[in-house]
Amino acid sequence: MLGLALGSALLFGCKAGGEDQGLEYAPQMYHSVAYEPLTQITEESEGSWLSTREDGKGEFYNSNVHNPHNMNMRLPVENTVPRNQNGYLPYRLKAFELDKAAEIPNPVALSEEVLKDGKELYLQYCNACHGAKGEGDGLAGQVIGGVANLTGGAYVGLPEGHIYHVITKGKGRMGAHGSQITPENRWKIVHYVKQEIQGGQGAQSTLASAEVTEEVETPAN
Repeated sequence: MLGLALGSALLFGCKAGGEDQGLEYAPQMYHSVAYEPLTQITEESEGSWLSTREDGKGEFYNSNVHNPHNMNMRLPVENTVPRNQNGYLPYRLKAFELDKAAEIPNPVALSEEVLKDGKELYLQYCNACHGAKGEGDGLAGQVIGGVANLTGGAYVGLPEGHIYHVITKGKGRMGAHGSQITPENRWKIVHYVKQEIQGGQGAQSTLASAEVTEEVETPAN
């Protein structure tokens, strides 16, 4: 009987309806103080019946004092497209749009420093499958098989935009790495693959000459 009474009490206590949400264990795990993007709850007592906030305000209060115009996120300017801090446009090509991707030039200027970064990134993200020299003989590549040998065949002539797209979206057995590698770092890997692994074959960029040619002024006649 005691167990039945306890069970009934628990069921009754968990019953929810209307403003009464019943009993909850660790309510802040279910009702986090979140900012809605375009609205604010400015009434500080809103949700006070549920609140366990240290600041004493209601659980649902989410006003942002830094943007008091009843929004927590400002609307973007009309007819504008957001760019990242490097000025890159959002990459919106689908996985199958390889032909369009091939037309995209590498926006990262080629330099010795970029190649150095590209090598480090390649060894971090690509070496396991493609191998240090790009021959498809990485330790993981030997297990799964079918890994591209970047040093020969049609792979040598691939445009830089194509390689970037495959890193971003994946292709065949290669998974997408767009969520793991920043856009700039992906382009650095592309430079390293084209310049070092493929010996510059099919590359659209070349290193600037280290030699500086001095201009000699010609006396006026």
